[in-house]
Amino acid sequence: MDADEAVFAKCTWRLVPFLVLLFTVNYIDRVNVGLAALTMNRDLGFSPAVFGFGAGVFFAGYFLFQVPSNLVLTRVGARRWVCFIMAVWGVVSAACAFVQGPRSFFVLRFILGAAEAGFFPGVLYYLTLWFPRRYRARFAASLIAAGPFAGVVGGPFSGVILGMDGTLGLHGWQWLFLIEGLPASLLAFAVLRLMPDRPANASWLTVEEKSTIARHLAAENIGQQHSLWSALRDPRVYALSIVALGMQSGLFGIAFWLPQIVQAMGFSAQATGFVIAPPYLISAAAMILWGRASDRAGERVWHHASAAFLAAAFLAMASMSHNYLLLLLMLTVGMLGMHATFGPFWGIPTSFLGDKAAAGGVAFINSIGSLGGFLAPFYMGLLKEHTGGYGAGLALLGFELLASGLIVLALSRTLPSRRNIVAMERHEPAQ
Repeated sequence: MDADEAVFAKCTWRLVPFLVLLFTVNYIDRVNVGLAALTMNRDLGFSPAVFGFGAGVFFAGYFLFQVPSNLVLTRVGARRWVCFIMAVWGVVSAACAFVQGPRSFFVLRFILGAAEAGFFPGVLYYLTLWFPRRYRARFAASLIAAGPFAGVVGGPFSGVILGMDGTLGLHGWQWLFLIEGLPASLLAFAVLRLMPDRPANASWLTVEEKSTIARHLAAENIGQQHSLWSALRDPRVYALSIVALGMQSGLFGIAFWLPQIVQAMGFSAQATGFVIAPPYLISAAAMILWGRASDRAGERVWHHASAAFLAAAFLAMASMSHNYLLLLLMLTVGMLGMHATFGPFWGIPTSFLGDKAAAGGVAFINSIGSLGGFLAPFYMGLLKEHTGGYGAGLALLGFELLASGLIVLALSRTLPSRRNIVAMERHEPAQ
């Protein structure tokens, strides 16, 4: 390892494990409603459509507040802004324990989405202040792998908490929200100590190490768009937003409904938490390994598209399966492919967006994508009510992932090539 690589390795160990922990907590608070639904829907009399809308309305708040939140982060700094939004979303998540009916459920889920809106795109932007492009797919994959990892940890843990039904007069799902909302508010204070805004503010970096980071990032900024408005005028940003819509439809359509799909196989609420853990564990490993493979190859398009096509094929087969064991196997492979798309994908926009364009552009792409998190759970619920099963919803998720892969392939000629990226880093003329 040369001296420059050692500097980035040092930053990796200082920042990335902590960010993965934060994103794990973030994802648990976002999707634990899927496990809560195993008993909450019965206790509160929620229909599949009511639950689907409430689970998804989180993303209406997420959509509306994502770009403004990320722009605030660029003005006040990541450290203070991430601390603030984590403290708020922890309180709101815990408050979901006191839902009384559909209206309060919808309102709290919307507020939770607004509170969490700036976290993921903010962290992606934050990483661009520390690491060159060649690291970003693996780090994006590591962060998003915290989502399936949250399923590995949160699934069994949530199942145990649901078993607390009746303790101190509270339902198990109420304990789930109360207990799982607390870590976000506590970790908010750790952010102030462990997340320097920029390399220049890091007391654990030497002057020479700070200069090394600045030199690498400055070399990459050649040829990138830097203003927010230039990003919002770029057709590629809108195309990638549609891709993100399909990806997040698959992600949250599965995340919110998988516990109920598994419970329908005959498992108890407690056992369901353990049954859903292996698919998430496999998905987490696939995300990290595929993100690293994309970085090593310096290639994003085919790494994304091939994973999207794999997911589409197996979700389509799952939609037609009537054997529970085969259904679970096909869902597992479909989830593996679906999660593997994210690392290569988030390496694409920062290949042509820089500085504020990256902050606003990434937030815009993710905000449009987040509408998939609103639409997919809702239409999964409606289709469940009208068909009595999950097949139609799974088939639609598969179609959206197929379309996402095709759009990225169509964009490939408009994106910076590996040769041009290397040339920009070395200050050579692009080919």
